[in-house]
Amino acid sequence: MNTTKIPAGLSAVFALSLLALTGCAPQSAPADVESVPAGDVVTIEDAWVKAADEGMSASFGTLVNSGEDDVTVVAVASDASSMLELHETVENESGEMIMREIEGGFVLPAGGEFVLEPGANHIMLMDLTAPLRAGDEATFTLTFSDDSTYEFTAPVKDYSGANENYEEGDEHEGMDH
Repeated sequence: MNTTKIPAGLSAVFALSLLALTGCAPQSAPADVESVPAGDVVTIEDAWVKAADEGMSASFGTLVNSGEDDVTVVAVASDASSMLELHETVENESGEMIMREIEGGFVLPAGGEFVLEPGANHIMLMDLTAPLRAGDEATFTLTFSDDSTYEFTAPVKDYSGANENYEEGDEHEGMDH
């Protein structure tokens, strides 16, 4: 019978090594965490719409994303207009400020805000279905990249600014907005 003695110090190192390795063992996988729909974590603050008798108008406010992930607004709808777009305002080659549809939509940062304001990002209403007069309200439905939605109502206000031009060649160029 062969009995080999392991020195006490070495057996302690061996025991600690085994203990450390068990701490590295994979834990049981957490239950699948379902992501929260963007429509459940987005709200709007200080929403308003520019008054207009006909043609075009725009909606503004601050979109707030209280979620833990970035979300993207990809579309908007409203009974106030038959055609809506998500717009940005940028400087063209000649230094003129122009409006154009933003590719990919509005990205709202996780835990952050996305400002819609005159002369910058905004929701563009084209081909109004009826006059938008100060004191009226307009309801909008935002659609996100995960197909969830968020509805909000905004008061109509008189505003004489936000008179940018469209990108050259745009089908709406020259329309009063």
